[in-house]
Amino acid sequence: MNQAKVVIADDHPLFRTALKQAVVDCMPEASIKEASSFSDLLTVIDSSPELEIIFLDLHMPGNDGFTGLTQLQNNHADLIVIMVSSDENPEIMQKAINFGAAAFIPKSVDLATIAKAINTVLAGDIWLPVNMPINNDAKLAQEHKKLAQQLAQLTPQQYTVLSLVADGQLNKQIAGILEIKENTVKKHVSAILLQLGVYNRTQAGLVYQQLMLAPQENVSIA
Repeated sequence: MNQAKVVIADDHPLFRTALKQAVVDCMPEASIKEASSFSDLLTVIDSSPELEIIFLDLHMPGNDGFTGLTQLQNNHADLIVIMVSSDENPEIMQKAINFGAAAFIPKSVDLATIAKAINTVLAGDIWLPVNMPINNDAKLAQEHKKLAQQLAQLTPQQYTVLSLVADGQLNKQIAGILEIKENTVKKHVSAILLQLGVYNRTQAGLVYQQLMLAPQENVSIA
């Protein structure tokens, strides 16, 4: 893994530099790309199919909560995603792991701790801060994991349709945005409802909104 292909997706240049140094310390021969927004990240991914690891900022432009994480899992299931943020809410950290992140690294930690987190992930394990309070709500964890699995089984087009449904767009509007037939949108919506086990588009939208941060969770923006 020393020659791993890595992308650091964060809108703060100074933190990208620090994280880049930590990656180099762990993987001296790693090839590192950078992105300052989620749309930039998707462009990098499309042009770099050999990518293996993504460091994803929780609050970067274009990434609303865990929507970016689940979209990456839906479109690029082979990528390892490590969440980074100045937000140190234990519930958010645990939620990131439940939704499939390999680690959650607070931006307040030093380079040595970042390196330890990276090495833990490279060894195939999950990493969270050692002093983080443990959430033993197994039922909630299972709900998150089930949702992540359901979303991963949608096609990329269906995932996009679901995000637009959650945004309140009607079938005709979605058809215009995606440049497809309205009947195709209806078929996608029907498949989404079946996969998520819900009965209407309102319920589907509420399911998707579970990926977003609740107001009380969204305390620190970074």
